[in-house]
Amino acid sequence: MTQTIEILARLVGFPSVSSTSNHDIIDYIEAFLKTRGFTLIRIADTAQPKAGLLAHIGPPGPGGIMLSGHSDVVPTAGQSWSSDAFTLRRESTRLYGRGTTDMKGYLAAMLNAADLASTRNLKQPLKLAFSWDEEVGCLGIPQMLPHMAQIGAPAMCFVGEPTGMNIATGHKGKIALTATCHGTAGHSANAPDYLNALHLAADFITALRSVQSDLAQGPSDPAYDTPYSTLHAGILTGGTALNIVPDRADITFELRHLPAEDPAAILARLNSAAQTITAQHPAAKITITQTSAYPGLQTAPDAPVTTCAQSLLPANTRLTKVAYGTEAGHISASGIPTVVCGPGNMAQGHKADEFIEIDQLAQCDAMLAALIERLAAGSV
Repeated sequence: MTQTIEILARLVGFPSVSSTSNHDIIDYIEAFLKTRGFTLIRIADTAQPKAGLLAHIGPPGPGGIMLSGHSDVVPTAGQSWSSDAFTLRRESTRLYGRGTTDMKGYLAAMLNAADLASTRNLKQPLKLAFSWDEEVGCLGIPQMLPHMAQIGAPAMCFVGEPTGMNIATGHKGKIALTATCHGTAGHSANAPDYLNALHLAADFITALRSVQSDLAQGPSDPAYDTPYSTLHAGILTGGTALNIVPDRADITFELRHLPAEDPAAILARLNSAAQTITAQHPAAKITITQTSAYPGLQTAPDAPVTTCAQSLLPANTRLTKVAYGTEAGHISASGIPTVVCGPGNMAQGHKADEFIEIDQLAQCDAMLAALIERLAAGSV
């Protein structure tokens, strides 16, 4: 437990906000694992100074279990912290700092487990994945998965997002999109002679709300707090001056869909609505573009990965589904059975004075220590 907290202090000290390079924290993790005999594959981002790591120890080839987590954290700008967000602070039973819950607490437990694994003669391999840019759309893990063959695909994967050490078998998929509305510009004194792009945007948002009403009556899963797929318009921009009819407006919106629901069918409805809106004026145009996406996760309660996780945890551990998205959707879609299980609670993440309970880290350490014993015995 002491070592996990010491490692967490180091990890929190790297301000690995998604908008900056993560090379410092990846360098630290790489050096930590290299000295413990891990085989390492460093994957560079194709367009920016960021990187991820795949690591392997034990028998070569496929099989074993992979632990996975992301190195980036959300910004602290505009938040009022009681102390430096990037210096770990212990107060009673809590550890404060950016990323303690989401999700450097789990990364610290991963490295502590790696240290333990390096002292054992594993009969089945332990594999680790450290990604980047999860917080801005799960952008790193899709670039890493094609390299998985270099360490051998694991039999299963645990993603350590904060679940309170319960086991999450599902989350919704998400698609982030922009609808760009094109009209015609002119002097507002003659506004009716021109096509106001903001009016087109208002019509499109009305269409979003109509489709959302239908989704609320469609497929549902009561395991989620909001049991149906959702559409949400988050940002509307357009116009340059009050006396100019705007010729462009942009709507940033998202679709969060149940794993079993086809997002293409929902997007087809939105494209059809856009065509109906623009058919009223020859100069009107609405284009919908996707900016990021990740698939949903839907793992069976009796799947081997689920029962394996259950066997490593107390008997009262719950199966649940989470509202937020994770990289587990991408990993599962690549053919690796996956669940989400990690220390902390997302209610403490993404806000000032983020913290994790020390007992949550202790529970995670105990789970991963039991996992290492299974790998050493070859009984996973």
